Amino acid sequence: MSEKKISSFQLWLMAIRPKTLPAAAGPVLVGTAVALFAGGFRLFPALAAFLVALLLQVAVNLANDYFDAKNEIDSEKRLGPVRVTQSGLIPAAHVKMGMVLCLVVAGLIFCYLAVVGGWLMLLVAVASVCGALAYSGGPYPLASHGLGELFVFIFFGPVAVCCTYYVQAGRFSSLSLVASFVPGLLITAIMVINNLRDIPTDAPSGKNTLAVRLGRRNTVWFYRLLLLLWYAVPLYLLAAGVGGPMLLLSLISGPMAFVLFREVESAVGSELNQTLARTAQFSLFASLLFSIGLIL
Repeated sequence: MSEKKISSFQLWLMAIRPKTLPAAAGPVLVGTAVALFAGGFRLFPALAAFLVALLLQVAVNLANDYFDAKNEIDSEKRLGPVRVTQSGLIPAAHVKMGMVLCLVVAGLIFCYLAVVGGWLMLLVAVASVCGALAYSGGPYPLASHGLGELFVFIFFGPVAVCCTYYVQAGRFSSLSLVASFVPGLLITAIMVINNLRDIPTDAPSGKNTLAVRLGRRNTVWFYRLLLLLWYAVPLYLLAAGVGGPMLLLSLISGPMAFVLFREVESAVGSELNQTLARTAQFSLFASLLFSIGLIL
């Protein structure tokens, strides 16, 4: 770590991992696009859904930083971005407090969404908070037992997209469920890259992520599969007569996907930090293209 003085603001930026935050916007974009397509768009519930998604993403990042340090999973050998708790840059109690604050504010916004969308939103709030804590903490951390990717897919796919649509349109729809696979698959790909990078340090510490269980080669192909599978969504909707030819806008992202498809083969160690950042950007770009294509 450089001897150069780092401000508190910069330290907290490191803690919340801004390169992963585009993931929070993708599901809300897609859910709002479905609402626009169905004529049920409502601005304030859409904005509230985005703030909740952003706060939960930050809370998960802080929880991961705090619990991995507490459980002695992080070490100086880690290849990812500096963890502020393990490195002592921010006291563990402060990181924990930041995590709790994000969850409390998210809970308050959920109260507004419950007024708009009914008691079901309270159940979603409880499940989301429990999920954020159980990802890295608790007696059975999901990320340490190969379930992190499943958690990410469920909460950043069907839960986030369908609930974003629901609080605007006042109902669920099969279209929102199908559309949810776009951000669900792509945000899961972000998690796969994160865990692929961390195999050398996670395995010795007993953190048995899906990447540790699969091994590098199979994890690379799993990542590639996620990059390809989401294209089935616009093609399926087009074949089913839902939407129009503008859904093919999604294919514009093909060259970016191809670069990532090749890059993951050769990138190792800290090089995967850039692959992770580009995957996050790709997930947002692809979700945006899909949303525009559906609306148009």
